[in-house]
Amino acid sequence: MEYGAVLAAAPLVARPNWLLLSPPPLAPSIQIQNRLYSISSFPLKAGPVRACRALASNYTQTSETVDLDWENLGFGIVQTDYMYIAKCGTDGNFSEGEMVPFGPIALSPSSGVLNYGQGLFEGLKAYKKTDGSILLFRPEENAERMRTGAERMCMPAPSVEQFIDAVKQTVLANKRWIPPTGKGSLYIRPLLMGSGAVLGLAPAPEYTFIIFVSPVGNYFKEGLAPINLIVEDKFHRATPGGTGGVKTIGNYASVLMAQKIAKEKGYSDVLYLDAVHKKYLEEVSSCNVFVVKDNVISTPAIKGTILPGITRKSIIDVALSKGFQVEERLVSVDELLDADEVFCTGTAVVVSPVGSITYQGKRLNIIFA
Repeated sequence: MEYGAVLAAAPLVARPNWLLLSPPPLAPSIQIQNRLYSISSFPLKAGPVRACRALASNYTQTSETVDLDWENLGFGIVQTDYMYIAKCGTDGNFSEGEMVPFGPIALSPSSGVLNYGQGLFEGLKAYKKTDGSILLFRPEENAERMRTGAERMCMPAPSVEQFIDAVKQTVLANKRWIPPTGKGSLYIRPLLMGSGAVLGLAPAPEYTFIIFVSPVGNYFKEGLAPINLIVEDKFHRATPGGTGGVKTIGNYASVLMAQKIAKEKGYSDVLYLDAVHKKYLEEVSSCNVFVVKDNVISTPAIKGTILPGITRKSIIDVALSKGFQVEERLVSVDELLDADEVFCTGTAVVVSPVGSITYQGKRLNIIFA
């Protein structure tokens, strides 16, 4: 039984994973073996969005959408209208938060985030249906992951309810920037950082929770075409006991050198190996990896060095619900080179098939059925 590449989302049927900000949704699904399967979990109901609903209405009265080249959007920052900001002091409680115009923020030179990297971020997307309704996918998972990461980084975090409400406010305030159906999505970036001044190594006395958004297209320049990866065996993304399993800002600075070298050589991105044995797959710079062989879908297990991706979890849920065998375990680079199919998953990359793997100077082309 051959597994077709797991491809990008396409509208299918209403499913409870999708948090609705407008009328009833059509949820994106994934395609495995050329059949469409929708992702399901449990229902969420959109709560009140307070004053922001009126604000968003005012923006859309001026223009339903902005004048952008939606066909060539790419994945980069586009300045939108508003961002959300909430503060937290030594009591550990966040303020209600407010919408402010998108723009620079003031930080002390001695803030915890600038001196000691005390910061986390999340990433999720809002999609627009043909009927104008807006959908969010599993925002509660992002909220929970931020709370887990904040605990590891000795930071307070907003509640799940405040996180989701803040996301909804920010999306509605920037509603006119959501790309038309099929032209992209509104990328949502929640950011939690130690903004309080600190000199000695210690948790910051104040924290700031920010959400900003930007319309985006495909993450990789290849779009939905197969990407080309190079396996990195010298630089490492994370080590056991470190912070590789949480979405802290420092994890991403460490991959920039290897990624820069790879892209200069024409590769799409870098696939990292474990730092101990240097033979087991970890993840790509910004996404998780799956390997398919003889009807079995395998992916590196979550053991503290790999980010627990929300798209990764969704792929596993769907595959298991449809009777596929899925294994979360150590996956060696030798298995990668012998795979029938390889694909990457993540909020930014969605689901990207891998067309070639280069390891120690040897390139393996993957032929799709």
